[in-house]
Amino acid sequence: MGGIPVVTALSRETGIPAVFVRKQAKDYGTAKLAEGPGIEGKRLMIVEDVATSGGQIKLSAKDLRDRGAIVVGAVCVVDRCEGAKEALVEEQISLISLLLGPEMMSFAVAS
Repeated sequence: MGGIPVVTALSRETGIPAVFVRKQAKDYGTAKLAEGPGIEGKRLMIVEDVATSGGQIKLSAKDLRDRGAIVVGAVCVVDRCEGAKEALVEEQISLISLLLGPEMMSFAVAS
């Protein structure tokens, strides 16, 4: 849920449509895993607020790929540097991070 404001702002700024992915499709309403424009055959970036192990990004990538999307990478606001980047390489997903956890800690200590 933390990535929703980030992807909304990115979509609004760039004009690139956003798709919102649930952890699990609901059995009511649209009953879709991904809400938004169609994803089959589309190149997608996954947007996360915080990446730790990369586990949720891997799960989302699998779900999206199973539905025909081409996941080309992931973007996160904060990478905690606890293995996400390395784990995602195994899934052919490159991770781009705005901030690194250790850098943030050094800012806090310096203040």
